[in-house]
Amino acid sequence: MQKYFVKTPWWLKKLYSSRIWSINTNEKKIYLTFDDGPHPTITPFVLGELKKYGAKATFFCIGKNVVSYPGVYQQILDEGHRTGNHTQNHLNGWQTVNDIYFSDIEEATLHINSDLFRPPYGRIRSSQAKYIRRAMDKETAKIVMWDVLSGDFDKSTTPEQCMRNVVGKTNDGSVVVFHDSEKAWEKLSYTLPRILEHFSRKGFNFSVIS
Repeated sequence: MQKYFVKTPWWLKKLYSSRIWSINTNEKKIYLTFDDGPHPTITPFVLGELKKYGAKATFFCIGKNVVSYPGVYQQILDEGHRTGNHTQNHLNGWQTVNDIYFSDIEEATLHINSDLFRPPYGRIRSSQAKYIRRAMDKETAKIVMWDVLSGDFDKSTTPEQCMRNVVGKTNDGSVVVFHDSEKAWEKLSYTLPRILEHFSRKGFNFSVIS
């Protein structure tokens, strides 16, 4: 069983306060994010569900997947969503020397034009975080983490528990993580339609991270 915080604790947000964990807002807004795509069938499913509710989201894409499925990537943009850099090859920053890590991010920027970056697995060294703007060649580059992890990547989590994770922990301004990937499909396909319906009924809107 994987160990992780479903709801990011306040002290972790304070410790790494330069990173985006949630969005300060007085409105009923939720910021859905999807990692690891684009995928040829799962990403279009996500886009279709979002469209039903007029919802917008932010997709943190892997560069090699953008190269493989450029049409799906373009569909994300054409439908009014945002994209972010999730490295070219889904590298774990803790396990990768800086030069290779930065080179991988730079390669992804050739395919993903964004000033948003999310480290795979949420693992990035402080020395790496310090130079993200240089690696992405964008002065406005921001590292985006999360407020709520759905747990859709966790093999030990049921679709129902994934649903409870999001419903029970999400509030105004929450940045919520899903994955448009095969490993998450069982949980994602169950949870996403229900999440959109649940929070829409409660008067929430779904926005991109700007």
